[in-house]
Amino acid sequence: MDKNEIVIVGAAIVDVLVSPANESVFKTGSCPADTIHMSIGGDALNEATVLAKLGNSGCPRVYLETVIGDDLAGKIVLRHCEKMGIQMDKRHIHSDLDTGINIVLVRKDGERFFLTNANGSLRRLTLEDITDPLPENAKILCFASIFVYPEMKDYEMSVLFKRAKKQGMTVCADMTKCKNGETVHDISNALSYVDYLLPNKEEAFLVTGGRTVEEAADSFLAAGVRNVVIKCGPDGCFVKNKETEMWISAEPEVNCVDTTGAGDSFVAGFVYGLSRGCSLEECAAYANRCGGMAVRTIGAVEWIMNRKQGDIL
Repeated sequence: MDKNEIVIVGAAIVDVLVSPANESVFKTGSCPADTIHMSIGGDALNEATVLAKLGNSGCPRVYLETVIGDDLAGKIVLRHCEKMGIQMDKRHIHSDLDTGINIVLVRKDGERFFLTNANGSLRRLTLEDITDPLPENAKILCFASIFVYPEMKDYEMSVLFKRAKKQGMTVCADMTKCKNGETVHDISNALSYVDYLLPNKEEAFLVTGGRTVEEAADSFLAAGVRNVVIKCGPDGCFVKNKETEMWISAEPEVNCVDTTGAGDSFVAGFVYGLSRGCSLEECAAYANRCGGMAVRTIGAVEWIMNRKQGDIL
């Protein structure tokens, strides 16, 4: 059987989005909002959802490696996965854990700010929580966010990525802002197994010390990453490997309403392109399209929930 399945590793939570939000509520005691909306969230669940919708017919099958609690928010996550055909083992449910809930405050310009539960499931993933071995027909492993999980440092990520490579998988990884001044050197062992790294510009600058996307990309390549794809918002994305470099333009005339989950949609679009055997340039262009569509609506994945596959190809 051909390898055609995708494993996404990371957070699965519930988002409550408020738009527009501003600090006046702390003075007035209450403040009207145009919308207060509950949605699934978390980097890995967002990516898995977009991939499941892009696959449409159920292929490629998407596996979600995460942790959630045995509570109402966890049941919302489980029902969503069942509806979308996302495979998630019930052993990922921990009775002593609260499923993460994020309050997402969205400003008028689409920028967002988060209130998070530090004791919830958002940052509790460990190497022991991830299935070993990974599904035998998996083609791609996507680690949804380097620096999100305190227990998944360089060594633990290296073990996971090496495991995936031994099973013949392509390894992709996104990241968030480094939390404790970490540098490329601090995660160099893990990076040496990464085929496609997909940070945004700010994240790349922080961890590499680069002043341009070109400099940041060179730092990642020197650490052993095979392909670097840096998300640059309205400027599109910058792609570089040892043979080539290129800028891929962003989607034109995008009205940004909410940037929540835009990076996750970008990564999902890129990974979907890889799963279909698209070229690097085609994957990046498709990723830009998915990210551009995500910012047009409130919520991380609402842009795709009512769409058919043909609407975005």
